[in-house]
Amino acid sequence: MYKLSSFLLVVYVFVLSSFTLSDNTPPVTGKFVIVLDAGHGGHDPGRPTSLGYTEKEIALKIVLQVGKELEKNPNIKVIYARKSDVFVKLRERARIANKADADLFVSIHCNAHHTQASGTETFVVGVGNTNRNLDIAKEENEVIFLEDDYEENYEGFDPNSPASIIGLTLMQEEYVDQSIMLANLIETNFSKLNKRKSRGVKQASLWVMHNTYMPSVLIETGFITNKKEGAYLNSKAGQHQISSSIVKSILEYKNNVEKGSVIPKNEVAILEASIYDGIVFKVQLAASSKDLALKSYNFKGLTELSKVKQGKLYKYFSGHTNDYTVAQDIKAKAVDKGYTTSFVVAYKDGVKVPLSEVLKK
Repeated sequence: MYKLSSFLLVVYVFVLSSFTLSDNTPPVTGKFVIVLDAGHGGHDPGRPTSLGYTEKEIALKIVLQVGKELEKNPNIKVIYARKSDVFVKLRERARIANKADADLFVSIHCNAHHTQASGTETFVVGVGNTNRNLDIAKEENEVIFLEDDYEENYEGFDPNSPASIIGLTLMQEEYVDQSIMLANLIETNFSKLNKRKSRGVKQASLWVMHNTYMPSVLIETGFITNKKEGAYLNSKAGQHQISSSIVKSILEYKNNVEKGSVIPKNEVAILEASIYDGIVFKVQLAASSKDLALKSYNFKGLTELSKVKQGKLYKYFSGHTNDYTVAQDIKAKAVDKGYTTSFVVAYKDGVKVPLSEVLKK
């Protein structure tokens, strides 16, 4: 308890110090100020991918398009955390927003996973972390370790510590409702306008949002590790659609705020990641009397293959995860490959258990 209290004190002092404005950068007044943050940059490329797509480049292209459109509105002032391929420390991104006394902070990223997971998701700061959301928080916060002086500037904060991560949320509580409203608009527009798969609005304790004193969201625009979605994110057409939806959402949010209307938090579904400890989900592809080698070419390119023999039949599976959402993504890929009757199964301690019972818990 002492360590967490000490950490919060450090955070409190740091945020207060962030409020001090330098003489050469006066706060912008009279306009709706938006800080756009392109995730990663410089020697930090972002999430790894074998498909040749780079998160830092895609995020920057989308940010620049969003900013260009927003700047057409004379009542909006856009400030960029970065406009080129440079490394910007997390604390500096927050400081830029605080110095400008911004009305909104929007951080744009791309997602990644070792499976063919797909879809968009938008994060707001919150303590409602499941294991998956906590993992995402750790991954995004670990960029701190790329900073030479991280031990000095983030004293008491450990990206791998749940106590530290939960502590990050306390100073953003005041802005949660507004943040959720914007996040909901973004995910709704992704789904309706771009026909994208939305994984919903989620809460995670991310340093880059916590340390800002205004409504803040972090947008995961899709998975660059997914062959189809990665190509979409890397394309001009895809980036144009994504940026257009973000712009529309921000303008709708601005209009709602100026009218004094805020969507109550309980009217927006805050999705929790579907992690089931002790459970392994697989996707059953087929059952056959043939004993096939577990090679990708025997299963239309699918990976993470396994099989069990029951009587005279061999049952073949793809995937091995404790995240039911990821299992559904694996199933969707299997269906696309032609395994139209594939389905998700659950195992506990190596024994198959009824999926319906697992999901109830």
